[in-house]
Amino acid sequence: MKGLHLLLSSSILHRFASRSIASLSSLPTRRIRVRTNYPSFSFPFSPIISRPISSGKVLAMAEETSSSTLSTTQKHTNRLAAEHSPYLLQHAHNPVDWYPWGEEAFEVARKRDVPIFLSIGYSTCHWCHVMEVESFEDEEVAKLLNDSFVSIKVDREERPDVDKVYMSFVQALYGGGGWPLSVFLSPDLKPLMGGTYFPPNDNYGRPGFKTLLKKVKDAWDSKRDTLVKSGTYAIEELSKALSAKAVTDKLTDGLSQAAASICAKQLSRSYDSEFGGFGSAPKFPRPVEIQLMLYHSKKLKESEETSEADEVQSMVLFSLQGMANGGMHDHIGGGFHRYSVDECWHVPHFEKMLYDQGQLANVYLDGFIITKDVMYSYVARDILDYLRRDMIAPEGGIFSAEDADSFEFEGAKRKKEGAFYIWTSDEIDEVLVENADLFKEHYYVKKSGNCDLSSRSDPHNEFAGKNVLIERNELSAMASKFSLSIEKYQEILGECRRKLFNVRLKRPKPHLDDKIIVSWNGLVISSFARASKILKAEPESTKYSFPVVNSQPEDYLEVAEKAASFIRGNLYDEQSHRLQHSYRKGPSKAPAFLDDYAFLITGLLDLYENGGGIDCLKWAIELQDMQDELYLDREGGAYFNTQGQDPSVLLRVKEDHDGAEPSGNSVSAINLVRLASIVAGEKANSYLNTAQRLLAVFELRLREMAVAVPLMCCAADMISVPSRKQVVLVGSKSSAELNTMLSAAHSVYDPNKTVIHIDPSSSDEMEFWEEHNSNVAEMAKRNRNSEKVVALVCQHFTCSPPVFDSSSLTRLLSK
Repeated sequence: MKGLHLLLSSSILHRFASRSIASLSSLPTRRIRVRTNYPSFSFPFSPIISRPISSGKVLAMAEETSSSTLSTTQKHTNRLAAEHSPYLLQHAHNPVDWYPWGEEAFEVARKRDVPIFLSIGYSTCHWCHVMEVESFEDEEVAKLLNDSFVSIKVDREERPDVDKVYMSFVQALYGGGGWPLSVFLSPDLKPLMGGTYFPPNDNYGRPGFKTLLKKVKDAWDSKRDTLVKSGTYAIEELSKALSAKAVTDKLTDGLSQAAASICAKQLSRSYDSEFGGFGSAPKFPRPVEIQLMLYHSKKLKESEETSEADEVQSMVLFSLQGMANGGMHDHIGGGFHRYSVDECWHVPHFEKMLYDQGQLANVYLDGFIITKDVMYSYVARDILDYLRRDMIAPEGGIFSAEDADSFEFEGAKRKKEGAFYIWTSDEIDEVLVENADLFKEHYYVKKSGNCDLSSRSDPHNEFAGKNVLIERNELSAMASKFSLSIEKYQEILGECRRKLFNVRLKRPKPHLDDKIIVSWNGLVISSFARASKILKAEPESTKYSFPVVNSQPEDYLEVAEKAASFIRGNLYDEQSHRLQHSYRKGPSKAPAFLDDYAFLITGLLDLYENGGGIDCLKWAIELQDMQDELYLDREGGAYFNTQGQDPSVLLRVKEDHDGAEPSGNSVSAINLVRLASIVAGEKANSYLNTAQRLLAVFELRLREMAVAVPLMCCAADMISVPSRKQVVLVGSKSSAELNTMLSAAHSVYDPNKTVIHIDPSSSDEMEFWEEHNSNVAEMAKRNRNSEKVVALVCQHFTCSPPVFDSSSLTRLLSK
């Protein structure tokens, strides 16, 4: 976080307990009301009011300190050296005597009778790096920590359950949070006080991290009982607030159909008509918002409210165009950075996260289905080709992230944010020569640097003389200006990007976090699988320029299948039917979480519906059964985020917020609706009942703060649809014609549609359908002898007459 967040336990926690407290989810603000008979007491700290510290000043402080980890011989080595997490390994040679999260550390804290300092982050977190350089590599800070605390490091991507507990505490007290997360705990793990990033020294009239450590020690020595009571009370109240129960078995009449409309109206009020997107700077690409708006537009069209539907759709398409044109999009190498610091999508925070890539590829694929404009399919390919080139392990698993920071050149003593991605005008002149002027005008490159489009873009002049590429002019206008056809102009730009890409490869690369996380792989399996069929609707003559590879759409299906196979082979126990959360040099110690099951089930359903084998469907059902066993609150409804078997994790939360990642409950609700349209009988009814009760748990949220749960709003509407459309394709699995018909089945945007394909000559498939949905098996038998692939579209318990070619199927689905 780029502001200093200091939360002091007495006065702030007293306010926490006596009024509505701030959001436990970061965007938008969520309110939880708690009751209290909380004791009043004085605290040894003076209240400190948070005041932002500029990224420029903090980065400058960080750059003044050389990292001990750069030396070839290590002066210090701690227990983190034995861990697999890239984030923990980054801290393995700090002078701080770090422990990983676990009983060893807890036992030492109990024996020494000292508080725990818990630091949570992730390996590609810019401000985590800053705090490491400033504080954790500092011998004086290390001595303070080692003498008076037990210090624990946690990778939030490995242990999101631990992160959720203490982030909820910090957000509840202060109304915001971020990483690095810095929390002081009692030896029994109750939170005492916390914040995010702390500079090392006193500044702006506030104590720095060194002073804070001394005062926490003094408070522990003199006010221990009061601190522990504070932490215990906070956890008790948070536990009540975050484990809501349903009071009815389904949503109140009308809310299912109204939730999406409520959310769309709330989002529309924050729409930026100048640059696109919803909300102001910093701007995050929150794909769940795009999904909701496209879904709502589709529903409006079905109700013949065409004008409003077009207005909603235009907001989405303009936003997708703005993101694609902006500097948040890596024009040279493909993929998207985390977010834009300004309102015009220009200067990003440069880390690249896998969960963004998977979700963004999917919404650009949706944009292409709706418009048939290859701009959207180009961006989807751009993302997926970046992942194929840079982010996939040889065995098929997909890595989690790339860092924002890197060295400017070999031998540099410090890393800088964005160093790998930005350009000077002279560099472009040198590399592109005769095409430099064309390229610079296209991407708004200037001698003085181009981070000047907003006062927020570069407030501390960190990128003076540097350029973040952004497209600000229409392609046709630029081609005309240079007296070139659009095709030739695009070809030149592509060659320019290729040359710059090759030069960029010689720069020191940002750190790659090569953890393979099940949930994020599930998101990307979905986008690769969908691309394999949706992109077949591109005109045959379509040619793309670098960094897009121009591969066949079917190649993307292979990527999805290999990723799923990797997870099944390395992170799944065939006997227990349980997943592990992540993999790096072997499975992680942590069991899987709700998101791992839910997101992977989505990926497998999309993989099956886009041509994957029946094993994908079998596995998805198997995983759903295990998810219900491990996470479902059978009495209160909805899913907990953890299995509840680890006593060191003090909160068991029912997450609902659809933020940078969708919530496991929102995704699960949609999975259950989809599964209920595939199977029949009691199993289908059970899926629907579970989904209805899940949504009832979050009724207040859907009614009063729908904008916080856009994907759940989609789920609420989906469950209210009287009959989900089923497209049943009967034909040989090896037939090229089946692939063509599958592409036609996915060529029309309709989230309330299930695609089933069955090969009547496969005994395995026929047995599956006989067991799970005899109607599908009967359709296959009736059409067994057809020489062509047969397509039937079924809804409201009736099926259309069979069609035998892709164009007829497309027309049928377009009605």
